[in-house]
Amino acid sequence: MTLANLNGILPVLPTPFLPEGGVDLTALKSVVSFALECGVNGVVYPGFASEVEALTGDERAELLKIVVTTVNGRIPIVAGASAPTPEQVIGHGRVAMDLGVNHLMVQPPKELGAENVAAFMAEVSAGLPGVEIILQNAPAPRGDDLSPQTILDILEQVPAVTYVKEETLPAGPAIEHILANAPAHLKGVIGGGGARYILDEYQRGACAAMPAIEIADLHVEMDAAWRCGDRAKARDLYVRTLPLLALQALYRMRLTKHTLMKRGVITHIGVRAPTPNLDKAAVADIDGNLVELGLIPAVALQGAAE
Repeated sequence: MTLANLNGILPVLPTPFLPEGGVDLTALKSVVSFALECGVNGVVYPGFASEVEALTGDERAELLKIVVTTVNGRIPIVAGASAPTPEQVIGHGRVAMDLGVNHLMVQPPKELGAENVAAFMAEVSAGLPGVEIILQNAPAPRGDDLSPQTILDILEQVPAVTYVKEETLPAGPAIEHILANAPAHLKGVIGGGGARYILDEYQRGACAAMPAIEIADLHVEMDAAWRCGDRAKARDLYVRTLPLLALQALYRMRLTKHTLMKRGVITHIGVRAPTPNLDKAAVADIDGNLVELGLIPAVALQGAAE
């Protein structure tokens, strides 16, 4: 099976929850449909922005099935398969592969130690023949901040790792170093950081970005402008969206869900993950940015936080 290469905007989908706390399957369908309407190049589920650590294994499987069914083969899907042990990663990977998903994103456990990551990934690869792995290099405190040389050593030892999601800070120099020295089977390096550094990542050779979903239409427009050589338009969009992305770094899933609610995609913004609450001042700041970006009408500024 030949898999499509991963390029462009690949947002990480949030997990909507019902008011009583359960997963909202209908709302997830709406989120996926919103992503498709925005013209994204692929979607990622579940990831950190999906509150994956607050989901049970059964919930992960049920929600991923919703994503696959709603996408219906129109764009690539990257399934998050991170877990503390290779056996658990393989278990998540087999669920994804049974659904027809063959791109898996794996963040090695932070407690593993850089010197043991290659063996961990090799065991995962052996248990999931035919899969393409995106190695997620997350920054501390969430991840290990693997050095570019460690990444290259892993690539040499584990050919199934065909992409790297580079999220260390600053990511740009690491992206350049990895691309300049990578083995031939590496298909690309993907940027992280919520698209807060996307143009620097693209300038240094990143093939894609994995931001949150709430302004995917603007990120798609920015990506298209960059790829067709209209760097001025890409930079204008980047500068205009950056204030909202700075707030997103603080409020994470709450900002994503609040924005999706304001945009008519979901109706409830509850979260499971420990995340700062949105007070009235934060809501006013977020909504002001959305109005300036033309994403909601000015009358929506009267809205309040949950």
